[in-house]
Amino acid sequence: MDLVLRNARLVLADDVVTGSVAVAAGRIADVASNGSALASGIDLDGDYLLPGFIELHTDNFERHLMPRPKVRWPEMPALLAHDAECAAAGITTVYDALGVGDADPEAMRGQDMAPIIAALHAARAGGLLRADHLLHIRCELPAPNALSLFEPFQRDPLVRLISLMDHTPGQRQWTNIDVARVYYTGKKGWSEEKFQRSVEQSIAMQQAHALPHRRWFCEYSQQHGIPLASHDDTLAEHVRAAHAEGVRISEFPTTLDAAREAKALGMSTVMGAPNVIRGGSHSGNVAAVDLAKLGLLDTLSSDYVPASLMGAAFQLTRDAGFTLPRAVATVTRNPAQALALTDRGEVAPGKRADLVQVRVVNDQPVVRAVWREGVRVI
Repeated sequence: MDLVLRNARLVLADDVVTGSVAVAAGRIADVASNGSALASGIDLDGDYLLPGFIELHTDNFERHLMPRPKVRWPEMPALLAHDAECAAAGITTVYDALGVGDADPEAMRGQDMAPIIAALHAARAGGLLRADHLLHIRCELPAPNALSLFEPFQRDPLVRLISLMDHTPGQRQWTNIDVARVYYTGKKGWSEEKFQRSVEQSIAMQQAHALPHRRWFCEYSQQHGIPLASHDDTLAEHVRAAHAEGVRISEFPTTLDAAREAKALGMSTVMGAPNVIRGGSHSGNVAAVDLAKLGLLDTLSSDYVPASLMGAAFQLTRDAGFTLPRAVATVTRNPAQALALTDRGEVAPGKRADLVQVRVVNDQPVVRAVWREGVRVI
């Protein structure tokens, strides 16, 4: 065996048992309960051993690429900093969410992404990354430049998820215009005049581009076998329309009605881990814990705070009455199933040895070690 981790509380699919895990050639070779636990190996001192977390939607890479408005950071240092932060949070598989489409050329999502793609491929080829990085391309449908900015991603094998977005104020996430105003004038530093001008432009762009762009991205995803996600579904009709287009993942439904419709149609629902940690949505939308209590939450995404993924999973055991295996599944097995990642997401023989050692101190889960395919990265 290449690695043996013993005296751990193993969080399995349906149970938590004390035992050991043996790893060979990057895969879990054996999972032994306490009665047959191996005597040799690394003693985890009774800490939890979880599957590596799977993050399907994080804006964290963009945050490192543009740490301040109009400040563009070099691609490789930004990627390495983002990667280290994700791995330290227990994330061993991360879908870097990169948005394409913005009428503002100074905005992160209005710029050419080719250098970013080149940096990611170079880092993977050079063995520089702690986590396994794939791409989730977020397509802003009303943006006139959405298709041209997507061109560098076409036929890239790292593109494993595409989401359809429409952030036009007055609907979906920004149904409440006042909440949108606070976001854009606060986070992005826009003046009231710029915000009002943007609202007018956004409505015009939506009318001109949203529908043809939506059709194009749906056809592209179907042709290339790439999973599709909808974003900020608010009405049941939003969900039904997306499902009819081949969408099977509903990201951040903003209302109870939308989440219920998604589950009724067999779609996988995703909510933000920060929503759980904070006790509600920063946009004033439905609370993730409320959906969890009703059985309408499948997967958590760290969204804009990588460390929130683990904290939120453990918090579901307190706030939503989840068992620990069920809570951990929201950041491991469930996203793996939604993304057809059949080789990871569980502590089970044959799965990738992506593992996270966690100790809970005063109700705070703390990452103590992380292994990716049996190699310690944290």
